[in-house]
Amino acid sequence: MKTTRSICLFLLMLTGTLPGARGETFRTDINPALLYYQAFLVAPELAAADYDYLYKEAAHGQKLPERFGTLITNYDNQFKLVREAAQQKVPCDWGVDMSKGPATLLAHLARAKAVVQGARFRAMWDLQHDRQADARDDLLAAVALARNVSRDGTRISLMVQIASEAIVCSTVVENFGRFSPETLKQLVDGFDAGPPRGTVVACIPMEKANLEYWLLGKTLELQKANPGDDAKVMAAIHEHLASMFGLRATMESGTSEGTDWWKQLTQAAGGTSEGVVKQIRDLESFEPKLALLLALPPREYESQVEQFKAELRQSPNPLPYLLFPTAEQPRKREIRILVSLAMVRAAMEYKLRGEPGLQSVTDPCGKGPFAFRRFVFQGVDRGFELKSAYAGLGFPCALIFVEKAGPPFYIDGPHIGQAVKP
Repeated sequence: MKTTRSICLFLLMLTGTLPGARGETFRTDINPALLYYQAFLVAPELAAADYDYLYKEAAHGQKLPERFGTLITNYDNQFKLVREAAQQKVPCDWGVDMSKGPATLLAHLARAKAVVQGARFRAMWDLQHDRQADARDDLLAAVALARNVSRDGTRISLMVQIASEAIVCSTVVENFGRFSPETLKQLVDGFDAGPPRGTVVACIPMEKANLEYWLLGKTLELQKANPGDDAKVMAAIHEHLASMFGLRATMESGTSEGTDWWKQLTQAAGGTSEGVVKQIRDLESFEPKLALLLALPPREYESQVEQFKAELRQSPNPLPYLLFPTAEQPRKREIRILVSLAMVRAAMEYKLRGEPGLQSVTDPCGKGPFAFRRFVFQGVDRGFELKSAYAGLGFPCALIFVEKAGPPFYIDGPHIGQAVKP
């Protein structure tokens, strides 16, 4: 009897006749990470050649062939779960034990970024077939995943969030002409309504735990394990610092030859591990100033960061200046994605309302709207370019919004507007 009941129950589940099995509603009280982990389990198992094919075809800027559409059907089950995760109303907790400090494994990050890339493939295919709602839902689910990735408060997770958001922005930009005005507005509104963005300044507490507390604990352990052999303790501290940050042999000091960072650190510490312990503890006084700087709006940050770095160079404790690049580089990328998101909003407003809409959006790093120009490639008007005052990554920050299909060109970066080489 029990066996018969079990079989019947199983058949009911398969046929969807249990309550809610075929309904459109689903639970919204599940930890999103659980659904994301399930989505990772059903990720497409494509051959390397198939992945290469998808990337190559997506970069061509031409009509996607049928084989492309056949391959991306392998993402269907994964995106059912990713979309469902985006609708959850509870915080995302990845269940990662951070007690190992910098050695903590964050194995889900690469999987999450792969999902976002899959959203790009699917959106391109859906837009080619005028499935606006499907493209919208996948891209919004990808943004939700990107922002949920940063919930652990680490800078590496934040960088994955930023990179993933950049993929979504690029998907909108390179397919801009295929989006209806209504879908564009729904996307931009969805960006605003999604999970809150992780920020560089919000990473300070976790980075403090990962760096200061962990490094301090390691140093104290080394002292305890090597009583009377401070040279061995100092050598181990040197190794820890170099491996944790990939520190180069010199750090900028305002001179062409630079200064040996370890020599400077040991001199400031009086050549002892006790001195290093004091330097680590002194980082407490550095963090409030860093937090204030990183919380500034992009334009204000840009105007104050060099003065902040100059003050760090003059500090008797070299650790803050040594470690500042771990915050400065992510902040540059954070500003870049904030500018990109604002550009997408400006382009949407331009499509909806023309010049007044374009003028209604301010460049986060400028004093007014983005610079605008039509973009002609090989004699054909292919779209328009928006350009920001920001150039913190070494090149002007700009995006070319593609309105007409044709030969591919770079839509951003140092080679923007140039033909993509085969």
